[in-house]
Amino acid sequence: MKLFCCFGENFRKVFELSFASEPSNDGLVSIYFYVFLPKTTTFAIMIVHIDCNNFFCSCEMASRPDLQGKPAVVANVTEAGGGIILALNKEAKALGLKRGNPIFQVKALLKAQQVTVFPVDHPKYEEFSRRIVHAVLKQDLLQDFVQYSIDEFFGELPIDDLTMLRSYIAKIKDLIFETTGVAVSCGASGSYTLAKVATHYAKRYAGYEGICILPRDKYEVALKKLAVSDVWGIGRKSSAKLKSSNILSAWDFVSLSEGYVRKLFSLPGVRTWHELKGTPCIDLKNQPQQQSIMHSRTFAYMIPDLLGMKKEISNYVAAVCSRMRAQGSVCLCVSVFIATNPHRSDLAQYANNVSYKFLSPTADTLVINKVAMGLLEQIFKDGYQYKRAGVVLSEISDASVVQLDLFQTAAHNPTKSRNLMSAIDQINEKFGVNMIHLSVQGNEAEETVRKGFKTFDRTVL
Repeated sequence: MKLFCCFGENFRKVFELSFASEPSNDGLVSIYFYVFLPKTTTFAIMIVHIDCNNFFCSCEMASRPDLQGKPAVVANVTEAGGGIILALNKEAKALGLKRGNPIFQVKALLKAQQVTVFPVDHPKYEEFSRRIVHAVLKQDLLQDFVQYSIDEFFGELPIDDLTMLRSYIAKIKDLIFETTGVAVSCGASGSYTLAKVATHYAKRYAGYEGICILPRDKYEVALKKLAVSDVWGIGRKSSAKLKSSNILSAWDFVSLSEGYVRKLFSLPGVRTWHELKGTPCIDLKNQPQQQSIMHSRTFAYMIPDLLGMKKEISNYVAAVCSRMRAQGSVCLCVSVFIATNPHRSDLAQYANNVSYKFLSPTADTLVINKVAMGLLEQIFKDGYQYKRAGVVLSEISDASVVQLDLFQTAAHNPTKSRNLMSAIDQINEKFGVNMIHLSVQGNEAEETVRKGFKTFDRTVL
């Protein structure tokens, strides 16, 4: 039997299906399927915004189901017991705790209410974020899916029946929770900024059940209730400027003429004005290439020894190199900086930085880390308690137009280097951040997936 199927232009709806069969010379029966679809069906492109609820805290709670319904916070605790609250769940908010509260000021409340305090764990949150991306991409409902930040994502959903939009978004929302245990709020509208507005309402009003859809006929109502300072793309200075002119709501801003907006703001402000009118003009898919990439951290506990600093710096090198390769770039310069705690006047103070310029651009973690270790050894001094360190890659260019060094040794083969880095990135992308890592990165690399995820055997280079 032979099967043939012919489709029209629109694959989403089938309006007429006819069957025809005719015997062939070889005795087989050929069955033809004819699908006739109208050419007039149009699709609306809806922008979907996904925002993780209390992300850092949600990641920790996903690993501790026994704490569900109990107050918990995430804080950058220090060796002195200080630090500030970075994230908290709704139960902690109900106690009056707020993001930014210094731990020492609310210590009594935390103890009295038995609030669980989690130390901040950035690698873990990056892993949760990666899993959210993979889950949504695998589901394949959203087009041009983009990660905007560690806990925010955008995608486009072409749809010809807006009544089905909520059910599609619910499938995405449910999948993320089933995959990671992280609850998200979703907004959908005709532009990126309006999708963020919709999410704003989805997070604040329980009646939306985490999903708010903002169609064109509801723009005015939504924007009239939204303070201009809450609009994505309008910062403090711009907000103050608008308020001084009695422009208090997002609708007041949209009601201005384009000419007046151009007098007040530069191009980004004009784009925000157009976005609030429902005209998409933000391109998140083709962001300009970063000219420098930095990864730095303030340590929870001060580090006095070179080995401890090497572990930190090598982890930072791995992070910045991965980000650089993700945007298809190479760098010509690497810098390392270290510093003690300037707020500890009782301790000796020291800070230094040093840079190195390669003969030809590279994105090889092994090459860059070897240089970074040498730079660290140059500036490290015994007798100090180090509190902060970082790595900066600069003079970044497109990897596709690299000019090779005429005198480069055979030990470093650019083709082999690219293939090796690509293989490592793919494995780490599939199985977890730092699944393959440098031995000098130490056990910190394993903390990425230790809690809340299946642990795999790891490969050390």
